Amino acid sequence: MAGKVEKCRKFALAMNSSNSIRHSLFIHQKLLHNGPDTVDELLDRHVVKKEKSYDNDKEELSRRQQLMTTRREALSLYRDILRATRFFIWPDSRGVLWRDVLRENARREFEESRFERDPEIITRLLIGGRDSVQAALDKLVEKQKQEIAKEQTDRDR
Repeated sequence: MAGKVEKCRKFALAMNSSNSIRHSLFIHQKLLHNGPDTVDELLDRHVVKKEKSYDNDKEELSRRQQLMTTRREALSLYRDILRATRFFIWPDSRGVLWRDVLRENARREFEESRFERDPEIITRLLIGGRDSVQAALDKLVEKQKQEIAKEQTDRDR
């Protein structure tokens, strides 16, 4: 196809020099309206090809790895929250189990942060979430220890 186009261009130049300008405009318009034969030729003609470099590929890979890492961490945190809430089996003042309240709040917070793209903010959210889960479990363990100690002192009396 490239050979045909080049042949037509040479012909148009020859016609332009030997014949009238009007005739050369007709040939030029004909060349413009004769489109490519295949989609590949169309794309090759009109799409600017991006030059690939090792640095761009490396940055893209790093960005994808970071995205996958934070996605995995977020899913891991969410699963840990669901596991930790199993221990909160008593009802609140409205009669709803704390387990359900905590799961609902965790889901809402994850949904609110779903489209966050800033890596620093995502890291802060993940660290804050981990700290909150750990603090809640620590308080739960401490409260359980106090309850067990209280029951033992009641039995001893």
